[in-house]
Amino acid sequence: MQESIFTTLILPIALALIMLGMGLSLKFEDFQRITKYPKAVAVGLFSQIILLPIIGFVITKIVPMPPAIAVGLMIIAISPGGVSSNMITYLACGDVALSVTLTVFSSIITIFTIPILANLALNHFLGQSAAIALPIGTTMGQIFLITIIPTAIGMYIQYKFPELARSLEKVTSRLAIGFLALIILILVIREWSRLPEFILQAGAGVVLLNIFSMTAGFVISKLLKLSPPQQICVAIEVGIQNGTLAIAITAGMLGNQDMAIPAAIYSLFMYMTGFGAILYGKSLSKTASV
Repeated sequence: MQESIFTTLILPIALALIMLGMGLSLKFEDFQRITKYPKAVAVGLFSQIILLPIIGFVITKIVPMPPAIAVGLMIIAISPGGVSSNMITYLACGDVALSVTLTVFSSIITIFTIPILANLALNHFLGQSAAIALPIGTTMGQIFLITIIPTAIGMYIQYKFPELARSLEKVTSRLAIGFLALIILILVIREWSRLPEFILQAGAGVVLLNIFSMTAGFVISKLLKLSPPQQICVAIEVGIQNGTLAIAITAGMLGNQDMAIPAAIYSLFMYMTGFGAILYGKSLSKTASV
């Protein structure tokens, strides 16, 4: 498969499908939730938009890794929450309404923050060699086209044709999972000879980023006295990142396969911790109901 097909066709289609699926599950009332529990939304967005990049940056300074891998790790840290977080939050008996709200708002906010923070990461880790820096305006436009537009289309279909939306949501969710698996498979096949090296270089950083971010989200939520379902939601929302978008930025917009490796590894590992969160949430829910 040619690189141009991978970066210009498969990645945008996969990301657009994922965001379309999210839009199909949304209603306009979902945007009003921010006024119903502003504290929980503020805690979640702070953890996602500010705390997570700080954790990522600290990890790149503690764990030895090549500059390209460090940039890839930072791209994951500055990406919005993944739509899988809604499903995992539901299975973990967390606050699903809050999860949807955080996913939507983090996706909107990161349209503006990703180009700025990505350029800072490129300049910091690659210095003068960062000739591939992202043009801020163009990048905002590209992210808007492949994230917000499909979400808006999905919401419109949900509003006008709710029955059709329910049917399409099942199809798009399966296709999205299939596309993500295909993207990771393509990266693994392409970099097979260097995969052990990449795992050594990026594995520790990816694991630490995922575990520390989920733990930080949970601890902050607990300290600020959010309800247990909200605590579970924030932890999952901060830990389950939009890996497809991170791969689209690194392999597509930046054209660097090495930078995409952390996102590919993260996209696999985050489901392991997500499964752990589901077990914890279910046990907590059973305890509370006794």
